[in-house]
Amino acid sequence: MFKDKNFFEIIQVGGFTMYVLVFCSILSFAVIIERSIYYFRRSRIPRQVLIDKIRKDYSANHVQNAVNICEHIDTPGAKVALAGLRMHGHEERMIANAMEREVRVEAVKLERFTSILATIGGTGVYVGLFGTVLGIMRAFSDIGKAGSGGMDVITTGIAEALVCTATGLIVAIPAVVSYNYFMRMVDNFVVDMELIASELIDLIFAKKK
Repeated sequence: MFKDKNFFEIIQVGGFTMYVLVFCSILSFAVIIERSIYYFRRSRIPRQVLIDKIRKDYSANHVQNAVNICEHIDTPGAKVALAGLRMHGHEERMIANAMEREVRVEAVKLERFTSILATIGGTGVYVGLFGTVLGIMRAFSDIGKAGSGGMDVITTGIAEALVCTATGLIVAIPAVVSYNYFMRMVDNFVVDMELIASELIDLIFAKKK
């Protein structure tokens, strides 16, 4: 049925629904690439390496050096630690609140655009099924116009149905898998930020005791 047809000809076979699915696919992969690069760049410095650097300078009373380290490291954990270090000298509750707010700010940044993947993953299959229904309707319409059945009559409608079904799955599956993976990464980032906040509180106030 699709022998000797190129990509654009197959899209045309699928009808209007295919253009929607192709757009969703392009958008999905753009988000996947952008988020992958974003997470990679913000996970280059492990949590323990960061806190060890901060502890070394802070324990030597070089608070500004610890601040400078966090300012030059573009990771969520460093941003949280920076929020706490800038509140150095204040009471524990104020420092903890500053870092908690920063955790929430960074979590929002980490989750940016992931809702697009969730939406595409949840609706891609249904868009494909919509195209399937249109294809079947076209097949029955062609039968009615021809006054008889046979593969030659229903080929166009069946082809549209098959293409849309397959494309809907191809679009939805990578989006769902990527969304679940990214949510796992976000959870890991949040855990790291919370641990850094806790360790920094211990570091600051253990020294004062």
